[in-house]
Amino acid sequence: MTRIYKTFAAAALAFAASQPALAAVPAVPNPGNNAWMMTATLLVLLMILPGLALFYGGLTRQKNMLSTMTQIGATASLAMIIWVMWGYSLAFGDTVYEGTLGLFISGGSYFLAGTDASSTAATFTEEVISKYVFISFQMTFAAITAALILGATAERMKFSAVMMFVPIWLTIVYFPIAHMVWAGGGLLFEDGALDFAGGTVVHINAGVSGLVLAYLLGKRRGWPAEPMPPHSLTLTMVGTGLLWVGWFGFNAGSALEADGSAGLAMINTFVATAAGALAWMVIERAAGHKGSALGFCSGVIAGLVAVTPAAGNSGPFGAILLGIVSSGVCYVFVASVKARLGYDDALDAFGIHGVGGIVGAIGTAIVYQPFLGGPGDGSTPLGAQLWVQVFSVLVTIAWAGIGTVIAGFAVKATIGLRVSEEHEVDGLDITEHGERAYN
Repeated sequence: MTRIYKTFAAAALAFAASQPALAAVPAVPNPGNNAWMMTATLLVLLMILPGLALFYGGLTRQKNMLSTMTQIGATASLAMIIWVMWGYSLAFGDTVYEGTLGLFISGGSYFLAGTDASSTAATFTEEVISKYVFISFQMTFAAITAALILGATAERMKFSAVMMFVPIWLTIVYFPIAHMVWAGGGLLFEDGALDFAGGTVVHINAGVSGLVLAYLLGKRRGWPAEPMPPHSLTLTMVGTGLLWVGWFGFNAGSALEADGSAGLAMINTFVATAAGALAWMVIERAAGHKGSALGFCSGVIAGLVAVTPAAGNSGPFGAILLGIVSSGVCYVFVASVKARLGYDDALDAFGIHGVGGIVGAIGTAIVYQPFLGGPGDGSTPLGAQLWVQVFSVLVTIAWAGIGTVIAGFAVKATIGLRVSEEHEVDGLDITEHGERAYN
């Protein structure tokens, strides 16, 4: 049998060698990965509408609920249109700019030129997915990042100002940061920064931008002397649940495949969030308060934010630590630092997303290490990776802060940022949109 097999094999090889070379077979998207990424994209959309809209809407006063939700929906819609027109090009398009400029933007393929149903995008292995699916997935990230900023500016920013601010901010802040962190050739990507799903790109970016814009707008009338409690924690709780569910698309989807890395991101998104929620309520009790529904919701978001950059870069134990630490640090900023510094971050976009993103981005260097069960192989010393993470945080803070000042002043100098005092007193629902959330 062995002789027969060797004779047959030799004949087969000789025949193959005599045939003309076949043309390279074009890459075809893996159906399972493609289906998962389409699902993940829809999960991120669920985070925006209805998730974030209900979460933020419930936290506002009744007279501003619809305006908050409308601003979120309109911002996300505008971001989607801009993304396919020039956003994807600047962040992930074909490399046009070489040298220094190429560290910050790409610049080719405006209006998705050259992309059709057969186009593919590479994943982290030799697999590919549909390019349209990848574009759509990243589009939802741009949409939710712009919408997150509105938590800091709630109840006092004009709708027209939001619509003017968003295109400017996306163009000069979000697209360059997304390129720097996630695109080959980007400044922080080449530096080795670890950001699995958007600790810098999404959360620090949105949180810092929200803080700057809150300073430019000024405090809400009556804050902090006048109590401004959430009008519906029930809706905030519903929004929190939708955000947690949608976040699995956010984190596990960033693996770009339905593989072990996505599974790791999935379990980390469970345990870090659970740890953050419980930790916040324990801290409330330790501070002499009752464990509250609002505290639970805040802890959920703090845990989700912190684990975002570490989702595929940590073991479950490290993720739990991140959730606990993030809740503690965010609690201090929300309950103490905000009042001491006097900034009116209305719905704590900076206090949770900005601060939690910083904790997560820097902490990723630690939980990535194998001694904490992380996926790192130990080739990069902890100190070196820690510096890379700190540098990426500093670059993101500086870029987002400066860019938001530019975008904010551009709007303020033309149409103005803030509603009139009369409109603010009456509520933005009726004065900006002619509607009321409840009759």
